[in-house]
Amino acid sequence: MALQKSVWWVYRTHMDIEKKKGSSVERVLQLVETVAKSPRPISAGDLAAMLDIPKPSVHRLLQQLQQTGFLQLDLQGKVICGQRTHQLALNLWQTSHYRIERQAVLQSLASEIGETVGIAVMHDLDIVYIDRVLSNWPLQIYLPEGMQIPIWASASGKLLLAQLPPEQYARVVDKLSVYALTTNTQTDRQQLLATIARAKAEQLSVDNEEFISGMVAFAVPIPNGDGAPFATLFTHGPTVRKSLDELLTYAPAMRRAADELAVVFQKQGAEAFSH
Repeated sequence: MALQKSVWWVYRTHMDIEKKKGSSVERVLQLVETVAKSPRPISAGDLAAMLDIPKPSVHRLLQQLQQTGFLQLDLQGKVICGQRTHQLALNLWQTSHYRIERQAVLQSLASEIGETVGIAVMHDLDIVYIDRVLSNWPLQIYLPEGMQIPIWASASGKLLLAQLPPEQYARVVDKLSVYALTTNTQTDRQQLLATIARAKAEQLSVDNEEFISGMVAFAVPIPNGDGAPFATLFTHGPTVRKSLDELLTYAPAMRRAADELAVVFQKQGAEAFSH
């Protein structure tokens, strides 16, 4: 009887340890997921209340996640995603089996327009290309996936800024260290704000040789259900082949492709949260 009790005690102790380990891992994942899904920086106290985790535990886990680079604090002490979380999301995006569906949409669009097309997202104060299909022309402007482009000098950057409330993107623009990349780069803040407001109204933004001389581009948002778009569909090409006005004639085709990509995004997101 004593042996049975001892065995039972060892078993229960082992299960309690495993449960605590699992609980700790789950809490870490819940913290990262909650911060990633939050539309704005979030406080440690709010995280504790939302996840029903004691505040001391939240602070301890946050400290660990900051040390490992998965979360970080902004200037107000609120919690935001860290570099490793951003890199993880990008890696998952690029290795997802839905990439082939995205590439099929982009390939068809690139053939129709005859220019490079791709998908861009915002990372901090830069725009990052995460998917792209090049044009078949010998002359093309090569901007590799993962390249970071200043938000004020790109069509996608201005369009994604336009998805923010006006008072928020005005504060961002006010703090930007804007500098000229070409003679066409908009460095006047009031002019830049007017351009962003127009992009918000039209849900389309252009780059008229603002990033690279001799290159024009425009972008449309990829719908995100009831939420604000977090990605754009862009196209760009050299001015010796198409003027900006000529490129803009493909706006209807771009919007149709953006709707197709939105369906792929929805399926990809649904699968991610079902696991």
